[in-house]
Amino acid sequence: MQDAKKTVKSTKKGLFSKFLDMVEKVGNKLPHPVTIFVLFSIAVIIISDIAARAGITIEFNMIDRTTMESKMTTVNAVSLLNADGIRFMFSKAVSNFTGFAPLGTVLVAMLGVGVAEGTGLISAVLRKLVLSTPKGLITAVVVFAGVMSNVASDAGYVVLVPLGAIVFLSFGRHPLAGLAAAFAGVSGGFSANLLIGTLDPLLGGISTEAAQFISPGYVVAPTANWYFMIVSTILITILGTLITERIVEPRLGKYTGSEKVDLHALNVGERKGLVASFVAFLIFSIAILAMVVPEGGILRNPETGGIMGASAFMDGLVPIIALFFLIPGVAYGIFAGTIKNDKDVANAMGKSMSTMGGYIVLAFAAAQFVAYFGYTNLGTILAVKGAEFLQATGLVGFPLIIGFIIVSAFINLFIGSASAKWAIMAPVFIPMFMQLGFSPEFTQAAYRVGDSSTNIISPLMAYFAVIVAFAQKYDKDTGIGTLISTMVPYSIVFLFGWTVLLLVWYFLGLPLGPGAYIYLPM
Repeated sequence: MQDAKKTVKSTKKGLFSKFLDMVEKVGNKLPHPVTIFVLFSIAVIIISDIAARAGITIEFNMIDRTTMESKMTTVNAVSLLNADGIRFMFSKAVSNFTGFAPLGTVLVAMLGVGVAEGTGLISAVLRKLVLSTPKGLITAVVVFAGVMSNVASDAGYVVLVPLGAIVFLSFGRHPLAGLAAAFAGVSGGFSANLLIGTLDPLLGGISTEAAQFISPGYVVAPTANWYFMIVSTILITILGTLITERIVEPRLGKYTGSEKVDLHALNVGERKGLVASFVAFLIFSIAILAMVVPEGGILRNPETGGIMGASAFMDGLVPIIALFFLIPGVAYGIFAGTIKNDKDVANAMGKSMSTMGGYIVLAFAAAQFVAYFGYTNLGTILAVKGAEFLQATGLVGFPLIIGFIIVSAFINLFIGSASAKWAIMAPVFIPMFMQLGFSPEFTQAAYRVGDSSTNIISPLMAYFAVIVAFAQKYDKDTGIGTLISTMVPYSIVFLFGWTVLLLVWYFLGLPLGPGAYIYLPM
């Protein structure tokens, strides 16, 4: 009977592995994201000339963000192959790059995150979190810590995922279940969090660029999806816990490997560092609140007295995020002994910047594509025509959003970078959905649901091979098929559950974040 079960299991693995081989083969044929943007830019150049020669013109209602008034606008296709277009491509190449909204936001935020990571603060906080938790809650804490770790960009992949396996093993549970729970939180819940992280200003910057095709001056704040993210964090933690304990861990069975481990407690220096970092965090938080909460606060808008929209607080949110990591990170490093002088702080910043080389190259190519798309008016034309087509077919409302989520989830299997995909998709879908009355913030929230849910089953995701290597420490026979078959339940349930949450949000008309709503103001 056991042999029969093994044969069935082996057959299933074989079929699944064939499917994975096909996905991997197709995925490996895709060019690098930088090359994709270059090819897209070339396509825009050619298509813009064809559209301009064909005399394509559209009329549509544009919403002015400042006055909130709708006005009829006429837009013509503009060629990049005439004299003006060629001059634009050469003369604006540098300003397209330096003015690309996501570039500065990510680099500035990473200065603070780099210090917190380099001094060991992030690792110590995550370790303290799991060590202070009762045994019955350990699964939920590992998943929750994974979700929260994405505030520090990719730190959770290299810190929390292997830590999840160690924590489970120290409690006598299967380490691969702990690894899966942490991986599900870190990657599957990448768009959920209680805090604003480095991804939020990045996506918000791209969304802003895309929204301004339709409504010049429209700004998507880093906090655009904050309320939805907070509730999503609770949802992903609950779903991740249930899947781990009801499906994944029973399927893995009892761990019989040779690995043994005791999760060591924080040493004296680390404990002092955590206390110091917490005190520094509180002091900085009080300082920020003192400049925001009072009616005449320095960081409020000096003319309107408001916080949201045009205020020093919202405009300076990215450096504030960086300081929320930098100041506690320095305090931790001094008391934990990982910082000896100012050179150590500068070196931690430099190290974080050294990892951003690939992103900077990608940002240059993406910036040109976005600029070309905007200059030629192709994004606006495509959005209006697409909206007209969707309205003609009757596919509007939430069915349209479901289709968009599924498309985002599918594309995510082949292009791992959230920013790379959004830089391609936002200029098309945000203006399109704006024409249907949906806000850029809601479109961005729908994209994040699809983008996060399939991270954990994509072999092309940047950290996928690293996770396989972590798993092989406990089971040398673990391969891509093993990991994906373990993570598929998370992916399916996350995609379904998260879509249902967005559906509830949609029908209740709840705000997505401070000043961010589902529909555009009429």
